[in-house]
Formats: sequence, structure tokens, C-alpha cells
Amino acid sequence: MNDAVPSTPPTPPTWLARNWQKLLAALIWAALIGSFALYAAISGRSALQILQDGVALLRTPLGPVLYVFIYMLRPLALFSATVLTLLGGAIWGPLLGTLYTIIGANLSATVAYVFGRLLGQGVLPEGQSAGVIGRYAERMRANAFSTVLVMRLIFLPYDLVNYLAGFLRVAYQPFILATIIGSLPGTLTFVLAGSSVDIDDIFAGRVSPSLFNPWALAASAALFVAGLAFARLLKRRDAS
Repeated sequence: MNDAVPSTPPTPPTWLARNWQKLLAALIWAALIGSFALYAAISGRSALQILQDGVALLRTPLGPVLYVFIYMLRPLALFSATVLTLLGGAIWGPLLGTLYTIIGANLSATVAYVFGRLLGQGVLPEGQSAGVIGRYAERMRANAFSTVLVMRLIFLPYDLVNYLAGFLRVAYQPFILATIIGSLPGTLTFVLAGSSVDIDDIFAGRVSPSLFNPWALAASAALFVAGLAFARLLKRRDAS
């Protein structure tokens, strides 16, 4: 007689567990848009003037701290990291823009990783994921550092990699180390692209070819290509 107890099928995740990220992002965006509209109504300033006020605030001594704080919380609103990185380069130039962006980007990667780890139980279970994401998920489980490094170098969506690492419970140390190293070419690429633009001329409506710094744009493009080439080299080495 077989007394084995039949295994209980796993409980499917609740609606909140499946959609918490979208709900949180919607609430944050609603708060931001509401605050923007309220400030515009009280101050009587246009949207462009409010954006100029924001840039002026970032140029104050407390601006870098505010920038890093916004960058750190950015993944909760699913706001583009590229936009903030370009802005950092446009405001502070290639050196300080890179420094502040590296700090903010790695803090934001940690925030997304922790949220993914806390709330991503049951997402992409081992051996049951398919497609491009599933393939990288299995590789990330087996070899976290090199896989995250390649994913950064080929410019996969920044937050996708962060949340995926948390969902899969990848060890934090190889994840953050690969993030620091692998994100550097992309960070430099977009900071240099941002520093090539005179943001004050844009606000003033003075758009002309002289608005862009060709050397910074060329360096940005070269870093982009170099990052992709290095990622291709790493993938070939791993495949051999």
C-alpha cells in the first residue's frame, strides 16, 4: 500500500503579487503629476518654466544630493534611467555628471534588486521560463557575475536586469560588482551625450548645430560601440 502523501500544487500568486510594481508606479506617477499640476496652478508658471526651476534647483549645492535621491527612487516609478543620465551630463559635465550618476545608478540598482527579492517570489521559477528572458535567467542563476556583466554591456533595460536578479535571488555581491563594472561604459556614453548639449540654449529655444559638442558626441558613440564589442567578446569566450 502506498501511503505517500500527494504533493500540494503551488498556490498561484495573487493579483497584488503579480501587479504590485505597476500599481506602485501608477501611484507615484499620479502623485508626481498631481504635484506638478498643483505647483503650476499656484505659481502660474508654464511647464517649461517649471522644468527650468527644477534644473536651477539641481544646480544648487544640494542639487547633487537631490539628483542621487531621485535616481535612487527612480525604478519605483519606472522612470527612464537614460533621461536622468543625460540630464546629469548636461548639468554637471562629464566628470561630476559621471560621479553623481554612478552613485545614483548603483543605489537604484540596489533598490530594485531588494524589491524584486522581497516581492518576486515565484516569478520565473527555475526550469520553467522560456524565451530570451528565460535564457538569461537560467544563465544568471548558474553564473551571476559574468551574465549580469554581459547584460549591462549590451544595454538590456537597466531595471529589468535589477528586478530579474532580485526575483532569481542572485547573490548581491556578484550582482552589484558586475553592475558597477558593466554599467560604466553605458553611463559614460550617456553622460558624454548629455554634456555635449547646452541645456540653457535648449530652454531658450536656440537650437542650432553649434548647440552640440561634436567631440563629446564622438566619444559617446565610441564608448557605445566599445561596450557592445566587449560584450560580444565575453559571450564568445563563455561559449567556447
